[in-house]
Amino acid sequence: MSDIKDTVQDAITDVHSPLNSRVAVVVAVVATLMAIGNIKDGNIVQNMTQAQTRAVGQWNFYQAKSTKQILAENAAAQLRALSTGATGAAREPIEKALARFDSEARRYDQEKEEIRKQAQQYEAEYDRLNIHDDQFDMAEACFTIAITLAGVAALTRKNWLLVFGTTLAGLGLFLELSGFLEWAYHPAWLARLLG
Repeated sequence: MSDIKDTVQDAITDVHSPLNSRVAVVVAVVATLMAIGNIKDGNIVQNMTQAQTRAVGQWNFYQAKSTKQILAENAAAQLRALSTGATGAAREPIEKALARFDSEARRYDQEKEEIRKQAQQYEAEYDRLNIHDDQFDMAEACFTIAITLAGVAALTRKNWLLVFGTTLAGLGLFLELSGFLEWAYHPAWLARLLG
């Protein structure tokens, strides 16, 4: 009977150990940071989706303008060929139509340039946001590993595991702050490893 009593007493003592108290604090703080970062990351992903959708829409619009420009240029070329053989009253409507198609082709060319610039701005916005999305993803990975190491430290009573986990949590905090403050820090090797 005393073995059972000793086992229960050891379990009660373990719950109140300094290591377990530190583990509990680390896990609570890291889980909170991870939750906050997850909310921000979700918003960034939504903004990335919007930027990508807008870029695709602009490139589709660009393609439509290109098609219209080609049609206008082809119509103008055909009218030029017709105008060489036309004389007098027959030539005037051909010249008017030719001027209209030349004008449309130039207008489409100018509109395409504006559309291209807008599409590239949306692509740049997507790329900018993607850096911060990566930062939050890397922070979450660091936080997850830190929580796991803290749990293993509590079970194995290995203080060094908690120190290592806390160090990873610190890296996660730095990455999360980089995302919130829009710092350009982006460890490409880690992004490739996790991507």
